[in-house]
Amino acid sequence: HAHSLVESFGNDYDAFHAYAQTHHDCVFLVDTYDTLKSGVPSAIKVANEMGDKINFAGVRLDSGDMAYLSKRVREVLDNAGYPNTKIYASNDLDETTIASLKMQHAKIDVWGVGTKVITAFDQPALGAVYKMVSVEDGNGKMVDRIKISGNAEKVSTPGKKQVWRITDAKDGKSEGDYVTLADEDPRKEKSIYMFHPNYTYINKTVENFDAKPLLKPIFENGELVYDRPNLKQVVHYAEKELASLWPEYKRELNPQKYPVDLSQKCWDNKRDIIEKVRQYVQDIKY
Repeated sequence: HAHSLVESFGNDYDAFHAYAQTHHDCVFLVDTYDTLKSGVPSAIKVANEMGDKINFAGVRLDSGDMAYLSKRVREVLDNAGYPNTKIYASNDLDETTIASLKMQHAKIDVWGVGTKVITAFDQPALGAVYKMVSVEDGNGKMVDRIKISGNAEKVSTPGKKQVWRITDAKDGKSEGDYVTLADEDPRKEKSIYMFHPNYTYINKTVENFDAKPLLKPIFENGELVYDRPNLKQVVHYAEKELASLWPEYKRELNPQKYPVDLSQKCWDNKRDIIEKVRQYVQDIKY
């Protein structure tokens, strides 16, 4: 329920009691007036009076010093005989705030994350643009194209490509993503050489690996050819992929950058086309 419910009754106790009349599983919002002096004591009083008629599932904190309040609330609930009643927290929470509260040993059981999930809060606009990588000539042949830039990271990678997720065959941990030309298949190789596309000295040779193609056709000739997964399948896939990442990639502070590397053939093709473009520019005469 919301603060407006409590405000409409004018006090915590009457609001909680009315709420409990129509809801079996009760999570009471306890910070409308005073969390420790009114909210939590009123929730406990209603729970005591209603007994087995309700499940006193939890109390929710939506403001104030949540690290301090959660510890005090946990103590009050335990002393009142409700050790299994959970403490919920909300109020524009995000991963940074949650990590901070955990470091402060906050006694919070459930994190209510809303605003920061359903909005692009950190990056309202996506800095991505379309770049052509090949074009069909008059004879039906695909010809690779490139965009040159003074910034290495903005130089496009020409040619039709596939992206492969490379994982260790033993433990399933990710080695990184591997960008190849479309006619390459790392599953046929015993080992692959992976290197950073801009800083080629960052490299490694990977053996005993699994490779999974990530790019799949969605529409062909105007027809949908993709079997769309249901919500349960999407959640399972996301959990599986996150589990494959090393903790170094997922830490909140100074995370390691996840590698997205090029195959040797893809890199050689890019380098050759860069040289062709440079030669073209040098030969221009007006």
